[in-house]
Amino acid sequence: MTVDAIVVGSGPNGLAAAITLARAGRSVRVLEAGPEPGGGTRTAELTEPGYRHDVCSAIHPLVAASPFFASLDLAARGLELIHPPVALAHPLDGGRAGAVRRSLSETAAALGPDGTRWHQLVGWPARHWDRWAPAALGPILHLPRHPLALARFGLPGLVPATVTARAFTGPEGAALLAGAAAHSFLPLSHPLTTALGVTLAAAAHHAGWPVVAGGSQRLAEAMVAELEGLGGEIRCGEAVRTMGQVADARAVLFDLSPPQVAQIAAGDLSDRERGRYRRFRPGPAVFKVDYLISEPVPWTAPVCTAAGTVHVGGTWREVAHSEAEVTAGRHPQRPFVLVAQQSLFDPARRPPGAAHHTLWAYCHVPNGSPVDMTAAIEAQIERFAPGFRDTIVARHTAGPAWFELYNENYVGGDIGGGSPAGARLLARPGWRLHPYRTSNPRLFLCSASTPPGAGVHGMCGHHAALDALATVLS
Repeated sequence: MTVDAIVVGSGPNGLAAAITLARAGRSVRVLEAGPEPGGGTRTAELTEPGYRHDVCSAIHPLVAASPFFASLDLAARGLELIHPPVALAHPLDGGRAGAVRRSLSETAAALGPDGTRWHQLVGWPARHWDRWAPAALGPILHLPRHPLALARFGLPGLVPATVTARAFTGPEGAALLAGAAAHSFLPLSHPLTTALGVTLAAAAHHAGWPVVAGGSQRLAEAMVAELEGLGGEIRCGEAVRTMGQVADARAVLFDLSPPQVAQIAAGDLSDRERGRYRRFRPGPAVFKVDYLISEPVPWTAPVCTAAGTVHVGGTWREVAHSEAEVTAGRHPQRPFVLVAQQSLFDPARRPPGAAHHTLWAYCHVPNGSPVDMTAAIEAQIERFAPGFRDTIVARHTAGPAWFELYNENYVGGDIGGGSPAGARLLARPGWRLHPYRTSNPRLFLCSASTPPGAGVHGMCGHHAALDALATVLS
């Protein structure tokens, strides 16, 4: 049966595209290669039965703050977001730590003399999120609804995070900014890394950094329920390898990397575009360890125990050095480690009455790296939580090869949708007025390889679907 649109891939962007199309009254079918939907929002029992670990994404600031998700009532579909008392903590040597709370004033007050600087840097974007964020979370080459608000946010963020960090007099504020900016997979000396760090910090004040109750898979399940409630269809276990599998659709939207699209649609794209897609560079990869621990992490700084996310990397200079090493193709001895402590706040992550906890931790590594970073990750956590190693009951490790096997979209272990270096930070997959369109008017990209890039926000899929509705599905 002919459908208006087929979406290939059921990550958050693919599901967002499908929901956007279905809300507009179009018939939609989603084809997913895996046995269940979700892409980067899946949850599995990786260590022992009954303990639920998020396979990829774990903390969701942009689910709470994304304009797309704000337009849905996923709570009615069973989604519950849990907000830890502290959104983000960043431990330092000597038992000190910076912390970002939902309250802007409380966060600034804890930073002492640097509180004013935090207000100047993050306060305005947090208070005026709805004026600038919709434009920032979309294609760069368009006329924003609030151009002055976007400029007010963007101009201070043009400078590298290393420059902005030097404006703090104490180590806590600078470390908080550096840790947030390091989510970009870029060296912190790169322009615009301040803007990326401020975006995540402002999101914490605007809407928090929540945990999905029961695991990130619940987000995918709620989105599927929303899609099916609108009449959409999803089929799992159907890997799309040829265009013949999607021939019955007026429009096809790919929640895939450009090289995958070039392979599937080789005869349906121009030679120039096919070549550009094949040359699309993957970004740095991740090495992840899921832990089962006998008790909560014994952080030296107590505020870390109240945080859903802990950035483990030391001072801002250490974080910057770690990310620069990865960009240069090396493995840092002291990596910047992102830690999530979901089970402290979500009892559904462990069996009823169980004493053990889950812990999620990963660091950045060069694309395709074969190096086991387990010891380096554990040494960093032990540095700020002496005795951590003694709490480990079981662990599950996943390097770049594991991630690519888990999801072909994660080329070489890249979970970010391609290299953000140079112009690719803004122009994904290249400088185009309509980045979601291809040379074939029937085919569209809707993955994290398009603006605004990585993150569980659904905006890539949402914008791609709007483009399809404005053209072939009008």
